[in-house]
Amino acid sequence: MLRSPKLLLATAGAFALSGCQFDVLSPQGWVAGQERNLLVIATLLMLIVIVPVLFMAVYFPLRYRADRPDSTDYDPEFTHSNTLEVVVWGVPILIILALGAVTWIYTHRLDPYRDLSALNAGTPVEVEAVSLDWKWLFIYPELGVASVNELAIPAGRPVNFRLSSSTVMNTLSIPALGGMVYAMAGMETQLHLIADAPGTFAGRSAHYSGPGFSQMTFDTRAMSEDDFNAWVAAAKASPEALTRDTYLALERPTIGEPVRHYGSVEDGLFARIVGLCVEAGKVCVGDMMMQDKMGGGGLNGIANAPAYSYDRARAIDGFGNPLDLPAPEPKAFHEAFLTNPDLICGTGRTEAAIHVN
Repeated sequence: MLRSPKLLLATAGAFALSGCQFDVLSPQGWVAGQERNLLVIATLLMLIVIVPVLFMAVYFPLRYRADRPDSTDYDPEFTHSNTLEVVVWGVPILIILALGAVTWIYTHRLDPYRDLSALNAGTPVEVEAVSLDWKWLFIYPELGVASVNELAIPAGRPVNFRLSSSTVMNTLSIPALGGMVYAMAGMETQLHLIADAPGTFAGRSAHYSGPGFSQMTFDTRAMSEDDFNAWVAAAKASPEALTRDTYLALERPTIGEPVRHYGSVEDGLFARIVGLCVEAGKVCVGDMMMQDKMGGGGLNGIANAPAYSYDRARAIDGFGNPLDLPAPEPKAFHEAFLTNPDLICGTGRTEAAIHVN
């Protein structure tokens, strides 16, 4: 029986850490390797200051304590030392310069929008990643297939990600392969990664997004070229097709969604996802911005509010259950603005665009 409190504490700590994965310090891809190198270099540079400070924090109180046997080195007239000033100011300045140079180099080298063509690692694989509640959708536009909560990639070839979100802001994170980039509704971001060798690497959302966040995970399966081609062939054999209708059904909030594949993908689907206009009758974000630039729809456009509404249909409660909100009443808005036109953007202009979300 364990009786020592220290032993109990050590056992509890070991148990708590038994599930930890040190992917950041054990990279499996070129991008992750460069990020690890930056972390190590920055840590070592900062230790140049930290280690001496820790040493002096112990040494000086002991060396110059009031009851020391020999106090002949005490100099009550001491006011300044050029050597000490050079060390105190010069070393930190050099460290900051070194950190700045290293950070500048790695910031441009690891720009997530910068492709990996410089590696000469073959033809990249294009992947369109969509953050849903609470699952990940991966579309392979060149291959005509898609998968849910499973990312298959060929080892040794770059992967070009285009990311977006159907609802809230989220983050695609595969720590073993590289850093994370946000996926945001109505926007497209990019990320470029590569796996050095075959393996299965944990992927997840790294941005809290509600009750299903903890289960918003997926496996990244890096395969040999033959295995990847076999995976694509198996996905193509799936009878399910990813169309606008099936996407809208998939988009509904679910927790713990199983892995599934789609044998075909409707052309232009990702562009509609980014534009928030997958549903029939919805105005795409790009068209909405153009209309705003041209002056908007004015009061006559209020009747078309449902075509611009997106968030209402995706409202959920704190447990992830959809909320059935009443439809907006354009007539009420119209009457309110007719009564007080100054409410329109605070200017009194009746030409302003009215978009109800």
